[in-house]
Amino acid sequence: MLREIDNCFSQKGEPVKSCLAFLRQFILNHDSDITESWKYKMPFYCYKGKMFCYLWVHKKSNQPYIGIVEGSKINHPLLIVENRSRMKIMLIDAAQDIPIETISYILDQVLALYKITDPQKNKH
Repeated sequence: MLREIDNCFSQKGEPVKSCLAFLRQFILNHDSDITESWKYKMPFYCYKGKMFCYLWVHKKSNQPYIGIVEGSKINHPLLIVENRSRMKIMLIDAAQDIPIETISYILDQVLALYKITDPQKNKH
């Protein structure tokens, strides 16, 4: 029996399903402190237990996207706000090559925010 999080991915049609599967592994492999969890009925990725980003599919465009929890603190032209105050999203065209360098750059920017506020990092 599939876990809810695995079922969420498996129910999508192609090419969205493959795109989300790639993004899932890419995010998990980006940093050893990133973990996956099921929150708010969607796949969330946490950095040292703090909500970091999530994967979802845009209702209007049916495009997969990466939701950045602290997106309001990141400035990048591919991050859009829509009706959110804190979070921004990056839409991914599942029919095109995934912009891994851009995604990696954005994830690094967000990780830098988390690492600045990480109390373990500031201990001597």
